[in-house]
Amino acid sequence: MAVAGELSRLREGARSASRAPSERGDGRAAAVFLLPWFAGLILIVAGPLLASLYLSFTDYNLFSDPVFAGLENYRALFQDPRLAQSLGVTFTYVFVSVPLQLAAALGLAMVLDKGVRGLAFYRSVFYLPSLLGASVAIAILWRQLFGAEGLINQGIDWFNGVQPLLRIGTEGWVSHPDHALSTLVILNVWTFGSPMVIFLAGLRQIPEMYYEASSLDGASRLRQFTSITLPMLTPVIFFNLVLQVINAFQTFTQAFIVSGGTGGPVDSTLFYTLYLYEQGFGNFNMGYASAMAWLLLSIIGAMTAINFFASRYWVFYDD
Repeated sequence: MAVAGELSRLREGARSASRAPSERGDGRAAAVFLLPWFAGLILIVAGPLLASLYLSFTDYNLFSDPVFAGLENYRALFQDPRLAQSLGVTFTYVFVSVPLQLAAALGLAMVLDKGVRGLAFYRSVFYLPSLLGASVAIAILWRQLFGAEGLINQGIDWFNGVQPLLRIGTEGWVSHPDHALSTLVILNVWTFGSPMVIFLAGLRQIPEMYYEASSLDGASRLRQFTSITLPMLTPVIFFNLVLQVINAFQTFTQAFIVSGGTGGPVDSTLFYTLYLYEQGFGNFNMGYASAMAWLLLSIIGAMTAINFFASRYWVFYDD
């Protein structure tokens, strides 16, 4: 036994000696390069996250020291009618705009997948709205387009000479409580570029032999889409769905600019994030805003968990 133990120690020593100094230095170099990331994680993510959790249990107005208030902020969440309104607006926006956005992205990806000339150019052009859609400039442009004298109403006026069409009167689309939210839905659908590029990559991974075999069996284009394209694309659809749902719940800039920061008209564009901003930086009720932020985190986490749970019934992996 003593001999076996001695041999084991010799092997360990040989392994340690066999490691070149450069290999041992690689670990230190990796730690140095990872240090900024860990610093950012602690100072920019984990630190503020824990601070907001503490503030959610306090009465804090940004100008005086926070005073511990227990669960008062969380109790107030369930008694706030405007918070319920903001949740309704946000859920309507998510459940309407995300499916329409993904449908538009998939449809255009299938068109581009057919070997269009200048594919790289079109891919870049259609991806551009995803980069600009959340910007202040596009939100201002959208407000002008759907204003009382905007391009949309001007186009409708031009067609009215041929056939009467719907026109929102003097206040414009963004100022009408029945149509303001729909303009923001259209804006989100317009930013389909990012999921489109992902769908296009997924379509390129489907083996062509499946379509050739189905064509020999007499399958129509619709049957090929429902029996081949959709099932094999479900992992990509699921990936895009999770990302876009999370992004939609965090929408802020568009609603803030289009509504002038009020969530109007009649709170029809009062997104949850906009109401959170109003409470925190408008009413200086930062403790309540922190509680709202944690409620939003819980909602997004619950929606993501539901998507992952439901995915086992409709997402198919080619194992």
